[in-house]
Amino acid sequence: MKNLLRTLLVTASLALLSAVASASVVGQAAPALTFKDLAGKDVSLAALKGKVVVVDFWATWCGPCRMEIPGYIEMQKKYGKDGVVIVGVSLDQKGPKHVQKFVEQNAMNYTVVMGDNAAVEAFGGFNSIPTTFLIGRDGKILHEKSGAMAHEQYEAILKKAL
Repeated sequence: MKNLLRTLLVTASLALLSAVASASVVGQAAPALTFKDLAGKDVSLAALKGKVVVVDFWATWCGPCRMEIPGYIEMQKKYGKDGVVIVGVSLDQKGPKHVQKFVEQNAMNYTVVMGDNAAVEAFGGFNSIPTTFLIGRDGKILHEKSGAMAHEQYEAILKKAL
């Protein structure tokens, strides 16, 4: 009985810690990170304040990530003039040359940068990709999604931020 109680207590504690660790960052200021784009130039999220920014963590090998790319291309074309900036944060470990080839093959018209575990942790830590954050003009995170979402559905969320 004592062991069972101890096991239940440990399990409940781990579940609570897990829930706290994965708490949503919606409403918080976006991390003031600076990434390197595929040419090695700095891309600062802080410098994008005043714009509506979509930060999409993805990888070339991720099927659901690849499915969302045409929608991001369309949104960049359609809403770029309204101050929308899409930033694809590649978590590929093969490096920027590999990602650049993929970007060219898929005619990606938005900023793509290289990310790492520190960037994932700065956004509250998450365990799957795609994970996407919508940042308002004031620099606060308005929306977070984990997993793929239909383009029309995400576009509706984006339009509310305009």
